[in-house]
Amino acid sequence: MSQQKVNFRNSNNGNITMVAVIFFPEGFDETNKYPAIVVTHPGGGVKEQTASIYAAKLAAAGFVAIAYDASYQGETTGEPRLLENPYIRTEDISAVIDYLSTLPYVDASRIGAAGICAGGGYTMNAGINDHRIKAVAGISTVNIGAMYRNGWDGSVKDAAAMPLLMMGADARAKEAQGTEGGKLPFAPEKKEDAPSSEMEEAWEYYRTPRAMCSTAPSYVLSRSLTQLVTYDAFNLAEAFLVQPMQIVVGSESGSRWMSEDIYKRAASASKNIHIVNGANHMQLYDVPQYVEEAASVIIPFFKKNL
Repeated sequence: MSQQKVNFRNSNNGNITMVAVIFFPEGFDETNKYPAIVVTHPGGGVKEQTASIYAAKLAAAGFVAIAYDASYQGETTGEPRLLENPYIRTEDISAVIDYLSTLPYVDASRIGAAGICAGGGYTMNAGINDHRIKAVAGISTVNIGAMYRNGWDGSVKDAAAMPLLMMGADARAKEAQGTEGGKLPFAPEKKEDAPSSEMEEAWEYYRTPRAMCSTAPSYVLSRSLTQLVTYDAFNLAEAFLVQPMQIVVGSESGSRWMSEDIYKRAASASKNIHIVNGANHMQLYDVPQYVEEAASVIIPFFKKNL
């Protein structure tokens, strides 16, 4: 399988250059037209990690698949670095589709989107907004706003997140005065910092050779909290998420409730949730047996719907 690193102007912000990797099917012929799938990485992640694992699987199945770095992150440009503005993250997906639609070998009428973790939530939000996306898939889907408001397991009341909003506002005030606003870890900085075995695995994924990447420090600017806390990746899914939808989530995932939430809320007449027995949230990123199972579900889904 061949792949090509590309960069292109972000159509939502001409000052940002997106950097991505396109994965091509076996026997790729640029004179043909192919269905294409945008693959969106988790919060704190980059294209080289789980997004590329799934993009490669999709390409092997006959799709053109593109994994990209979000604005302000990875190799994609934009200041301030490590900003996680969920509205921009969602718009990035549409910007990648804008780029794909200029490629002569992409069938612009057959574009799908898939995402992992927060990338799954952003993918659902992009599907709500942008109906050039004909089918959506989420793996270990996280609604990042709900995660910050309600906690990893959904047990916290919305109003308890007020201190996070204040922290974000304070960070912005400091930055406006020319001082550091601070940053927060997306994954625990040390193994002993992890509050659960699942978060211990997040530490292992992002901070050990398992998937550590020099372009993925896995931090978020504190100022991002002013957008993240009140964001709902599934806003108006009951009315506008009408495309076919496939959700894949581990039976042992603490974030499973968010996958079940979008499954219930989506207006789609063709939606399915597949539970991977024995898997937790992080194991769907890169553990071969679980990735194979997830791929065996999303590949036929996209083949049917694109």
